[in-house]
Amino acid sequence: GMWVESDTNVPSGESLVRQFLHGKNFFMDEFGLDIDNLWIPDVFGYSGALPQIMVQSGVDTFLTQKLSWNQFNTFPHNTFMWEGIDGSRILTHFPPENTYNSFLTPQSLNTAQERFAEKAFINEIMSLFGVGDGGGGPREDMVENALRQKNLEGSPPVSFGKASDFFAELQEHKDELKTWVGELYFELHRGTLTSQAYVKRCNRLLEKRLRELEMLWASHSLADYPLTEFDAIWKTVLLHQFHDIIPGSSINRVYRETHEAYDSALAQCSELESRFASASLKPAADSLTFFNSLAVPYRGVVGLPDGWEAVDGAATQQEPGGAVALVDVPALGHLELKRSEGSTVRGDDDEGLVLENDLVRYAFKPDGTISSIRDKEAGREVVTKGAGNVISLYHDRPANWDAWDVDRYYRDEFIQHPDVTKIEKVANGPVRSGLRIESSLGDSSMTQDVHLTAGSKRLDFETVVDWKERHRILRVGFDVDIRSEQATYDIQFGHLQRPTHMNTSWDMARFEVPAQHYADLSDHDYGAALLNNCKYAYDVDGSKLELTLLRAPTWPDPEADQGVHHFTYAFLPHIGSHADCDVQLHAQWLNHPPVAFDGFGWGDAQVPLRIESDTVRLEAFKKAEKEDSYIVRLVERGGRHGRAVLSPHGGQAELVETNLLEWTDGEAIDFAGPVELEFSPFQIRSFKLKL
Repeated sequence: GMWVESDTNVPSGESLVRQFLHGKNFFMDEFGLDIDNLWIPDVFGYSGALPQIMVQSGVDTFLTQKLSWNQFNTFPHNTFMWEGIDGSRILTHFPPENTYNSFLTPQSLNTAQERFAEKAFINEIMSLFGVGDGGGGPREDMVENALRQKNLEGSPPVSFGKASDFFAELQEHKDELKTWVGELYFELHRGTLTSQAYVKRCNRLLEKRLRELEMLWASHSLADYPLTEFDAIWKTVLLHQFHDIIPGSSINRVYRETHEAYDSALAQCSELESRFASASLKPAADSLTFFNSLAVPYRGVVGLPDGWEAVDGAATQQEPGGAVALVDVPALGHLELKRSEGSTVRGDDDEGLVLENDLVRYAFKPDGTISSIRDKEAGREVVTKGAGNVISLYHDRPANWDAWDVDRYYRDEFIQHPDVTKIEKVANGPVRSGLRIESSLGDSSMTQDVHLTAGSKRLDFETVVDWKERHRILRVGFDVDIRSEQATYDIQFGHLQRPTHMNTSWDMARFEVPAQHYADLSDHDYGAALLNNCKYAYDVDGSKLELTLLRAPTWPDPEADQGVHHFTYAFLPHIGSHADCDVQLHAQWLNHPPVAFDGFGWGDAQVPLRIESDTVRLEAFKKAEKEDSYIVRLVERGGRHGRAVLSPHGGQAELVETNLLEWTDGEAIDFAGPVELEFSPFQIRSFKLKL
């Protein structure tokens, strides 16, 4: 059902949608076939958002066998119903041979028959035979084995057939099957959440750029929409989400070619952005225009281009890297700034290694760690044991599968914290205050620009690492004065909770877990989150929030991760539980800052609708694949029953609900005025907007 056998931990929710959109369209266009299964036997864990994406893509069955490799716990089912975070259910089969390389031997099939958890009421299992790992196929001896066991006493009878027929017969047992709720976490290959960090960064950046550019071009003109170019870039992104490329488990040549492909795709995005500006915006030498692709207003810091020192209408200040401004950009709208004379420059204060505003005070130690985080609004200390921004380097020698695995015992092989060579105040003005921390660790060097923005509690760590390690792993942690048995992790199109303890072997196995934009640890009244702009591996152990930053495996790519890396992580204390705080808002701001157009004022382009909602987000606004209408994809991200009010931005229009493939048309809704839509928790709803 997908374009490739995609990883499902790292790609965004919209990327997973496009895997089905392009995969199923290919089979329909080329062969007239509607593929109704998701067949990904070798993928390293399965997001709890997948069942709903499958259901809304016309996929009702799922096959994998990878969880049979679990490191500690035996998965209890072979055939079951898998329920996602929204309640969608998918019929799932794990072939009990526990391999996608079966030789169809009597020994293997007898073992599978005995192992089959549902054998009491289901009398068929699937065998994935052939040289499956590496793209081979069945050998003559395998076929002969099957023919001899068609009716052989002492061996399960074997017949050849189609997976679709097998799944059709399984459908008769749906009501008898057990249900597994939530993600299918894989207790192995946890290192794939970190290996080949440049690939993961480029993937996140391309997902962001494509979302913005689709929205901009759709706002300009459907007639001029560059569908062919978007199709090619998306297929480049989807191809490299293959489950041995984006996880970091391929050979060196793959990554040489991947880097070239990503560089080309990013250049194509820049070209599309320039074409949009020429086609839709107004040249104005003294104008700097920002477009906000979020359905919520953006408030944050933006860099000013070279040659710009100050603007009218926004606070600015000079920093070593150039001028910055604090801006407010309307939801799905733009802000046009004009060049002004002079600049705002303020010298360092006498507070030393302190970053402070009206809401919060961060005190640093000379070694770059945080000794105190005082939330002034809440009147409480957040960090414990003087343990904030604790960066640690460990040996990383997994027992097997170098690029794939991290083993829990690496935490017993601590090497060092960074040796700080310089720490100084570099910014202190109306926009933000900041420190620069320069350090060495192992054979590598690191520079961190740490910033606290006016009116915000979020502390950003803009980090550059010249990474020269081998078989080492780099992590950052914050020990906070918060106690909760569950932490909340951002995943595609929603979030889920995981335990912060190790009560059971299942809990203990989750010592490195996937997340998209943040992990949050909250009690009923207060919490703290650790956010990122291109990282995926988290752990919340007790009261400690940790994020894995870099690895250095040497097999199968001996040069994996060598070189310079850029990334940002952020710490955000907040009043209220996860359900009541602004963590998701800050995650959007960190990952989707406004698009800047230097030398342009705004033109006629406008997103033809507005969205008002506390929890519903606009995930995509683009041209439909095969007709002249817009596609509007909305997702409830709060995990609650919610509402969104959609208002047209002029003109007569109608909304028609469709599925993720854009193949269906529901009843038309008149869109001449505001329309209120209801959402169940984590529900995805897609609409064709027809003008």
